[in-house]
Order: sequence, then structure tokens, then C-alpha cells
Amino acid sequence: MTQTERLIFLINYLRNESSKLQSIKIPAQETDRKRLLRALMNIRPPKAVSEEFLSIQDAYLQEECSRKGVISVSDTQLVQPGIYLWQGDITRLSVDAVVNAANSALLGCFVPCHGCIDNAIHSAAGVQLRLECSRIMEKQEMEKGHFMEEPTGKAKITKAYNLPSRYVLHTVGPIIYGKVTRKDQDLLADCYRSCLELAAAYQLKSIAFCCISTGEFHFPNERAAKIAVQTVQEYQRENQNGLEVVFNVFKDSDYQIYKQLLGSYE
Repeated sequence: MTQTERLIFLINYLRNESSKLQSIKIPAQETDRKRLLRALMNIRPPKAVSEEFLSIQDAYLQEECSRKGVISVSDTQLVQPGIYLWQGDITRLSVDAVVNAANSALLGCFVPCHGCIDNAIHSAAGVQLRLECSRIMEKQEMEKGHFMEEPTGKAKITKAYNLPSRYVLHTVGPIIYGKVTRKDQDLLADCYRSCLELAAAYQLKSIAFCCISTGEFHFPNERAAKIAVQTVQEYQRENQNGLEVVFNVFKDSDYQIYKQLLGSYE
């Protein structure tokens, strides 16, 4: 099966899951087809899927991952002992775990082709990621006896499926509606600390952080970066477990902020 054949199969499968989607036409251009597939995956609720779909989806996503190019820790910039900086797409990183800035439902972003990190990670990982997240939330609901949103500042771990990383750590950062409070800052630090502690509990050796709570959650970028760096540095001083940390940024402005905070290590 060629990559184009896989793409068309996946689109048709997802269209045929709902009568409301069957009228969608498959675009002629490959880039438009890829965007349509991502949109259909984004809006798909966590429900059973055929083994044939998963097999073809996995082959498709792994080929796409290979085409983008995989980045290992050694390909990133060492800026301090045990701390690295890399600018680019977090779904390319081959580390033990990448951190996802999740929402409180913990099911990924349902907005078609949205630009958030949550959407990017779920789109590249495949539909299995949403299914596993759903099982985590269902289990949490059964234990508590009622539906409960994922608390801010905590972390959950899942497999990474078709990402080059082994795991995804999902954490919900604080949403800023006005002035940043002390509680907001503490909760953001909790996100980083919870992910580091969870990674250590699973004996992971490398973890890549995105810029948690910036962007859609409106935490000021520079202040968020200072909290991120301080929390990681404190953790590494207190825990000599060899856990390597990659700060992953996408925007040029964030790269400059982290570069200034961390300097360079020769």
C-alpha cells in the first residue's frame, strides 16, 4: 500500500463512521487530503476502531514521522549540564517522554487542525492516544464516584504510539484570565515538578517540555520560562538521578527567552 493509498483509506474509514461526514469530498491535492485526515481524527470521539484501521494508520503515521525526520537528545543544544534546548516540532523528538500541555478533559483537542500542542501530539500519535486518555478518565471517574476534570498541576502518563518518543506526559497548566497570581505561578511549577517526578517513577532518562500554559492559556511567556527553568534546576539539584531535560520551543521569541535564561554550555 502506498502512502497515498493509506491516506485515502483512512479518510474513507473515518468518513463512513458517521452519516454526517459521508458527504465530505476527498480533495485532489495531497496537502489538503492530509489536512482533512487530521481534521477527521481531531473530531473523532474515543470509541472502538478496527484493527485494519489501526494497522494502516500506524504505517501511515510512522512514514510521515520518518519523512519529517527524528531528532534525538544528542541533536539538540546542550546549554547546561543535563539541560538541552531545541526549537522545532515536539512530535519529532526521540526522548523517553514528551510533555503535552493538555486541557482538563484530558482527551486532546477536538478543534479540527488547531495549532495547539495538544492537537499536534494527538494527531501524530494516532487515535489510540485519545482512547487511552479516555480510559484513564473513566477509571478516575469510577474511583471518585463522579466525573472529575483533570486537576491543574498534576500529570498522567500514556504510551506515545506513533510518536518517536516512548511516552507522553499529560499535564494541565493554569489558565490566565487577568493578572498572574502567586497561585498561578505555583500551579505552573507543579506541572513541571509533577512531570519530572512521574518520569523518575517510571525510570525514564530523558523528557522534553513544551512551553506549558503559554499560547492558548495566556501565561506570559517570559515568566513561564523562568518558572520552568527554576523548577527543573531545583529538581536536578535535589535529585541526582540523571534525568535529562529538553526545553522544546517553537517560536523564535521563546527560543530567545530560553537562550537568555540558560546561556550556553561549553
